[in-house]
Amino acid sequence: MPEGQSISERIARSLPTLTPAHQRMAQYVLDNLFRAATMRIDEFATAVDVSVATANRFARALGFEGYPQFRAELVRGFEATLAPVERLRDELARPTTVAEVFAAALDDGARNLEATRRALDAEACERAVDAILAAERVYVMGFGASGFLAGLLQHGLEMHCRMVTSVSTVGGASHAARQLFKLQPQDLVIAIAFPRYVTDSMVLAKRVKAHRGRLLALTDGPTSPLAPLADIALYANAGNRLSANSDATVLALIEALCGAVAYRSVRSVKAAAEMTEFLLPWLYDAPGAGQRERGTSKSSESTE
Repeated sequence: MPEGQSISERIARSLPTLTPAHQRMAQYVLDNLFRAATMRIDEFATAVDVSVATANRFARALGFEGYPQFRAELVRGFEATLAPVERLRDELARPTTVAEVFAAALDDGARNLEATRRALDAEACERAVDAILAAERVYVMGFGASGFLAGLLQHGLEMHCRMVTSVSTVGGASHAARQLFKLQPQDLVIAIAFPRYVTDSMVLAKRVKAHRGRLLALTDGPTSPLAPLADIALYANAGNRLSANSDATVLALIEALCGAVAYRSVRSVKAAAEMTEFLLPWLYDAPGAGQRERGTSKSSESTE
């Protein structure tokens, strides 16, 4: 392929010289570039209603040795995005049992946790805990699956922080931006992002830095686009055979961070005792649970 020419440009330039069947296939690829990159030759042939042999001839008509080389060129640029799809395809091609899938997933999780533990940066851990406890307000941010993890991080920190809030809500990135607009120099933003990275996370992280905000990143490594934006970064190995990431490893890092904050907090025991006392009416089988039920009943009676 000529240097600097994309696969789309190559197909477009070849269109006038292709047969009608090949033109139909070319148009399908141009209209569905990402989808075509995920397809084996038999899947592609079925999608465009031709034989496998015709699909192979189409690739050769474009100047490739065959369909594998054509697909390799399609995939170029989508490698990181397609990696989970290819891993899933490879795993599904191996004969196995459901029990073996369970065991393999747990083994992967254990390996990820051990790799994360070995790679811990002691100085970064200290700085992260100090930054959280020193912050006037802590904003937690994550999108996609990281949005759920952001909520768990908020839950784990709120007992030990002056104020902690997750900006990852149903309002999406624009709502998060409205919340982060209030950011002050004494505040801290904790951003969570793992492959496949969500653009909103990077855009908002850049806005935080542009406004001189402090940023703590929870991400997968120094090559993450979030890492160079962060004042402090904590890394978790989150590889997964059957999906984009292992959320279990990230959650373990979150729990470790919350545990370290609780350990360092000067009033963690007092805060835990006070919160437990406040929550007693909602705790099943705990003394005082009945008081909530009786209180609810009386309230209902008074409104009738």
